[in-house]
Amino acid sequence: MSGPSLPENIPPHAHSGRSGGILSWIDRRLPIVSGFRQEYIDFRMPRNLNALWNFGAILTAVLVLMLATGIFLAMNYTPTSAGAFMSVEMIERQLPGGWMLRAMHMTGASLFMAALYIHLFRGLYYGSYKQPREILWLTGLGLLLMVMVTAFAGYVLPWGQMSYWGADVAGKAVGAVPVIGGTLEHIMEGSDQLGDIFIHRFFVLHFLMAFAIVAVVAFHVAALHVSGPNNPDGRPVPERQTVPFHPYYTTKDLTGLVLFALVFVALAFLWPDLLSEPENYRPANPMHTPADIEPEWYFLPFYGLLQSVPSKFGGLLAAAGSILILFAVPWLDRSPIRSARFRPACRIGMVGLVISFVLMGLVGRHHAEGGWMIAGRVAALYYFGYFLVLLPLCARRERQQSDA
Repeated sequence: MSGPSLPENIPPHAHSGRSGGILSWIDRRLPIVSGFRQEYIDFRMPRNLNALWNFGAILTAVLVLMLATGIFLAMNYTPTSAGAFMSVEMIERQLPGGWMLRAMHMTGASLFMAALYIHLFRGLYYGSYKQPREILWLTGLGLLLMVMVTAFAGYVLPWGQMSYWGADVAGKAVGAVPVIGGTLEHIMEGSDQLGDIFIHRFFVLHFLMAFAIVAVVAFHVAALHVSGPNNPDGRPVPERQTVPFHPYYTTKDLTGLVLFALVFVALAFLWPDLLSEPENYRPANPMHTPADIEPEWYFLPFYGLLQSVPSKFGGLLAAAGSILILFAVPWLDRSPIRSARFRPACRIGMVGLVISFVLMGLVGRHHAEGGWMIAGRVAALYYFGYFLVLLPLCARRERQQSDA
C-alpha cells in the first residue's frame, strides 16, 4: 500500500524543515533571502559610476548612526523649558559616554545635510529626475523636507540661546503669512510664548520624524530598484557594461564610508567648534537677544533668502519656493539629453547655481546688510532664473536639435 502522494507543485524536500538549512526553509515560505540577494547582491549596476554615487550609502550609514545615538539621548532628555538645557548638560558631563553620543549626533546632523546636498547636486547634474525616475526624484525631495524639519526640531531641543531665538525667528516668519499666520504660529508654539508646550511638541516631532524618514527611505530605495540606476553618461547601459552590486559596489561604498568616517571623527573629536555655536552653550534667556542670530550652516542659504526680500512674507515665500521649485524640475527640463556632461550651457549654469547657493549662505551669515543685501538679491534672481528660464530654454533648444 502506497502513502499519499505529494502535490506536484511542491518539491519533496519542502516538507523537510532541515533540508537546506533554516534560511532555506524560511525563504521557501517568505522569500526574504532570495529577494535580498536579487535586489542587493546580484542587482546589476552600471560600471561607470563615479564617487558621487557613494553618498547614498553614506547617507544610509549616518541615518542609522543618528537613530542609534538619538534613542540614547532621548532616554536622558527632559522636554521642558526648565529642564531641557540642564538635561543636555547632564548628558555631556555626568552620563558615561554622553559627551561622545552628543558629539556624534551633532556632527552626524551637519554631515548628513552636507551629504544630502551633494546627493541632490548629483541628481541635478546627471539628470536623475527624468523619465522614468520622477517618483524617485519626488521621494528624495520629500526626504529633504523631512530631514530639514527634523534638523530644525533637533536644533531647538537643547534650549540654548540660539535654539530659543532661532525658534522665535521661525515663529515670527510663520506668523507673517496673511490671514492664517497667527493661527499657524499658535499651532507651532502652543501658547503665547515659547515654553514647555513648544519644546514638548518639537521633541515628539523630532523623534517621530526620524522613524518616518526610515520608512520613506525604504520607499525611495524601492523606487530606485524599479526605475533602475542612472549613470554619469545618462544613457541606457547594455547588460555587458554592468556589474553586480556585490562585490564591486559594496567594496567601493565601504571605501567611501571609511574616508567619510575619517572626516566625521576629525570634526567630532578634534575640531568640534567648527560645527557648534558657542552661544548655544548658554541657557535660553528671553530677556537677552544675541548680537547675531543665525541658524546652523545648512539653513543659511534659506535664511539669506528670508532676509534678502523686503517683506517677511515675501522672504518666507522665497525660502519655501527655493525648495518647492525642485519638485517641478522633471517638467521644467524636458530635454532628451540627461547628463550635463553633454549639455554645455546647463553645465555652466550649474556652476552658477552652486555659486548662488553658497552666496545666499554667506548673505545669511552676514545678515544681508549693505552690499550683502544686493548680493543676496542677485543670487536669488539667478537661483530661480536657472530653473524657470535657463533650464527650459536649454531643453527647448536641445529638443529642436534632436528633431532636426
